[in-house]
Amino acid sequence: MTVDFVLKRAPAYRVAAIRWNGQWSDAAIHRQFDRVAAWTRAHHLRTGRWIFREPDEQTFEVAIEIRGSARSEAPVRVKTYRAGSVASVVYDPAVVASPVVYHGLSDWLRYRRRDGTITAVGDYREIYRGDPWRDRAAFARTEVQFLVKRPKAGP
Repeated sequence: MTVDFVLKRAPAYRVAAIRWNGQWSDAAIHRQFDRVAAWTRAHHLRTGRWIFREPDEQTFEVAIEIRGSARSEAPVRVKTYRAGSVASVVYDPAVVASPVVYHGLSDWLRYRRRDGTITAVGDYREIYRGDPWRDRAAFARTEVQFLVKRPKAGP
């Protein structure tokens, strides 16, 4: 499998999300994704990508892209992730270990900062094209995105 890092423009995502604090737990992440999925089904919303974020240390957020009108209801919050520049890699975690991908992407971003291609690196997010626990194809195409800032174009 080829693993290639690219800089690209990510679209805006309108999502239904749940955020919580605590220790990292695959079971807790799975449980929260199930809660959001049940909420979207109850509101008859079409869904798209599944997104996992860790905006702060020991703060986690799971989100599912939605299409249709909806309002926030506790504990699910409807919000929009803005479009922006990202460093991205698509890989299969069953073939390539996640720490290898994250380490490689971090090093690649460090060199992009040195050569001036980007000026800053922000949060990361994992994006799946469906439920990664029930859909093997969605898990096999895991995408990791780091938000980046590019230098402003000259006059």
